[in-house]
Parts: sequence; C-alpha cells; structure tokens
Amino acid sequence: MLEVTRRESAAERLWEAERDRVPIEPLTDAYPGIGVVDAYEVQLINIRRRLAAGARVYGHKVGLSSPVMQRMMGVDEPDYGHLLDTMVLSQNVPIRADRYCYPRIEVEIGYVLGASLPGEGCTEEDVLAATEYVVPSIELIDSRIRDWRIRLADTIADNASSAGLILGDARMSPADLTAAGMDVADIEAVLYAGDAEITRGNTNAVLGNPTTAVAWLARKVASFGVKLEAGHVILPGSCTRAIDARPGDIFRAEFSGLGSVTARFE
Repeated sequence: MLEVTRRESAAERLWEAERDRVPIEPLTDAYPGIGVVDAYEVQLINIRRRLAAGARVYGHKVGLSSPVMQRMMGVDEPDYGHLLDTMVLSQNVPIRADRYCYPRIEVEIGYVLGASLPGEGCTEEDVLAATEYVVPSIELIDSRIRDWRIRLADTIADNASSAGLILGDARMSPADLTAAGMDVADIEAVLYAGDAEITRGNTNAVLGNPTTAVAWLARKVASFGVKLEAGHVILPGSCTRAIDARPGDIFRAEFSGLGSVTARFE
C-alpha cells in the first residue's frame, strides 16, 4: 500500500506522460508495492483533475475481460476505467495518431443505458432492462507506460489504458435484437483495414457474455461509491485482439446484424 504522497506522485507522472506524449517506465518498477487499490486511487486522482477542468463522465470501460488477458496478467477478474466526454471521437473526423503514445484499437459493442443500474447485486437481467440500445463501437487504447510493458497496477492506474471511443450509427435495443433472432452474446465482428480483413471475433469472447461484464462493472464500481447512470456508455471489453493504429490507417468494424463503425487515422 502506498502513502498518499506516493499515489499523487504516480498520478502526476502519468498526467505528464499523456500531456507531453512521452511514456514513462512502469509504475510497478518505480513504486514497489503498488497494489490494485493504490492503482484505482491513482486513476481517480487524474479523473478528478479532468472533471475539475470541465470534463464530464460519459461512461466506463471494462478491461481484461477475456480469459486470455486475465491469465496474462495473473488475475481472476477484469479491471475498469473511465470514459469522459473529452475522449469521444467521430467517425467523420480523422484521428491524429501523434496525439497518443502507442495507439491501438479494439472492437466491441457498447451499451447505452436508459436507466441507472443498481450497484451491489446487479444482474445480467438488470443490465438488459436498463439498456436503451447497443451500438457498434471501437475503443482507442493507449499506454503512457513505455512499450506497453504493463502489469495490472500499471494499466489500472493509467485509466485501464483507455484513450477514446467511437460509436457507430446503428442502434438496437435488447428487444430489437431478440426480435431479429440475435443474441448480444453471439454477435460476430470483423475488422477491416481498407478492404483487407485483419481480425475477427465474437462477443462471447467477453466473459462468455458482454452483459456479464457490464453487471460485474456495476457491482465493482459501487464499492468505490460510483454508479452507472442513465445516459452512460459502457464498453464491456474487446471481442478481437488489439491492433496498432498508424497515420493513414482506415479501419472498419462490421458486426453481424448490428452495423459498422469506422476509425480513420492521420
């Protein structure tokens, strides 16, 4: 467990790394003994700083939601980060790759809440009842840690390595999905770079059901006094591997029966 001044020091390092686009060495090397609680507190220091500057909470993201990533990190549950309105990107405006240290994209569906979720005891049924619609999405991830040499505490402190999100135009409620014979836990996704397919996956890669990840998140953040509120966008985790993004790249993620979303980099 770190002292408050050490947490503040770690948060300042991450803040400067993002501001200057100069990555730092892993916090887990610089701050021996940093734990998960420390890391979430470091994350919150920088989130509060952004909120004080005028940003607002747009939603949350779940990370490490696949068994493969959890085994890699040596953990048995996901982590989470904040999505702010300043992180929202457009399909129609190219993203400057040089604004980030090591930009990558991940393909996932997004849940847009029409009602707030309960915290402790939140179930998959609660999530579906509260979801206004699901939407195709791409998360832009980045690491302020040099060369992505991250351990669990590094990525948590670094806002779960989140940097931005893009939402597609399609909107389908859980009821719409059911009526169309679709299952939110079984949607195929294919990512193209130009016309070439580069990766594909299925939403069942996210804890077997991405709705399970959203319910986990609602329970988890409640322990920090946070609630998933109506209007929030929740990204439950990627259904494909992460792909590096470089200037000139044009990515298109297509979700079977749900539509597509595009990310352009310059």
